[in-house]
Amino acid sequence: MHRLATKNIAISEEAYQRLKALKRPGESFTDVIERMTRSRGVLDLLGLLSKAEAEEAAERIREGREQSSRRLMHTVEKLS
Repeated sequence: MHRLATKNIAISEEAYQRLKALKRPGESFTDVIERMTRSRGVLDLLGLLSKAEAEEAAERIREGREQSSRRLMHTVEKLS
């Protein structure tokens, strides 16, 4: 559990509404702020893309890597 301190902060009504909208059931504003500001890991990305979108992104990454490899090999051949 968090050690709570009372701090007054001033935020706009718009910022408050956005923060409130991010709250999950049973979550405090502290929980939301901590969740949104912690370091992101790969597992936080789960569910952001559909399977089809993830497969398309992976294919584009593979294609980009292949193009980079071809350019690198072409440059190496020019320098040899």
